[in-house]
Amino acid sequence: MKFVIAPDSFKGSLTAQQVAVAIKTGLQRVFPNADYDLIPIADGGEGTVAALVAATGGQLLSVLAHDPNGKRVTARYGILGDGETAVVETAAASGIQYLDSTSDPLTFDTYGTGELIKAALSRGVRRIIIGLGGSGTTDGGSGIIRALGGRFLNRDGNELPAGGGALSNLDYLDLNRLDPQLKNVKLILASDVTNPLTGENGAAPVFAPQKGATPSVVVKLAAALRHYGEVIATTTGRQVATMPGAGAAGGLGAGFLAFTNAEIRSGIDVVLRASHFAKRVQDADFVITGEGQLDYQTRFGKAPYGVAKATKQSSPQTRVIAIAASLGDRVTELYDDQLIDVIFASQTRVKPLGQAMKDAANDLTMTAESVGRLIKIC
Repeated sequence: MKFVIAPDSFKGSLTAQQVAVAIKTGLQRVFPNADYDLIPIADGGEGTVAALVAATGGQLLSVLAHDPNGKRVTARYGILGDGETAVVETAAASGIQYLDSTSDPLTFDTYGTGELIKAALSRGVRRIIIGLGGSGTTDGGSGIIRALGGRFLNRDGNELPAGGGALSNLDYLDLNRLDPQLKNVKLILASDVTNPLTGENGAAPVFAPQKGATPSVVVKLAAALRHYGEVIATTTGRQVATMPGAGAAGGLGAGFLAFTNAEIRSGIDVVLRASHFAKRVQDADFVITGEGQLDYQTRFGKAPYGVAKATKQSSPQTRVIAIAASLGDRVTELYDDQLIDVIFASQTRVKPLGQAMKDAANDLTMTAESVGRLIKIC
């Protein structure tokens, strides 16, 4: 018997790898001689680097980079097992976790993410996967482009200060010094966000309030990004302001779409492809997936749903079992598409949230053992 264990993380308590190990431990109590293939996953947000490195036998690398406030931090990126693909998380250097009440949303920038990409380029990779989740910035990706050699100038020819707010004074884009290695590397943006850069569903009005922007600051950022889009169109001929996904990660998508050959793909699809999931699942009897909570929204691009869909496409006879710490609103709607065969909650008793997070691994192991015993008698 073969089990493929492909869960997302249980946010705040267990990484995807830890979830996979806990599930395997429980199943092994029932099926000690089964074949287990662990494929920890993510959907492009926090945990994508760790999941892909673990799933492909790659390596984690650390570099010094700048956070959204310009402070130096240690951030990690990954080289996958093929040695030709790097994976970078926007959250690693430019994440919302670095913000505080004294920070200025007008000055937050993504320079640190550009530094991670530059480090990956120095390794001679052919592809870079960039997870756009967890951004703490609204700078249109201008910080990344600056880190890679681009210059953002005002009408006097002086470089603009960092941050999205400064883009309102952008007059000229100098791309002559942009890292030439970008032309030879395939950039894949892992994101399920389809918002444009500008408009009522744009990066500033939708995402900036989550990053500390007051209503008046949102207005300034929206105007700055609108002007940014106009200058991009004049400079490159690319109308990125209205492109789906250009508003992802505070407009970071726009920076890549404007100045590189990047393409946006579904986060979970990118991770599954990089993990060679379709091939690894073909001879599986069961796929076990899950995340912290399953509910009706899981159908809209969440990792477990992507795992279930990919499983049935590659191996229709394989049964898909989902385990979550809690089951939310209308979770039974997940059965409607006939992709997930059965759903389990791993909570063993009613307990405070803090205790539940501490017990998450043990509860998962106990639930997985019960799942195994049910499989055995069927």
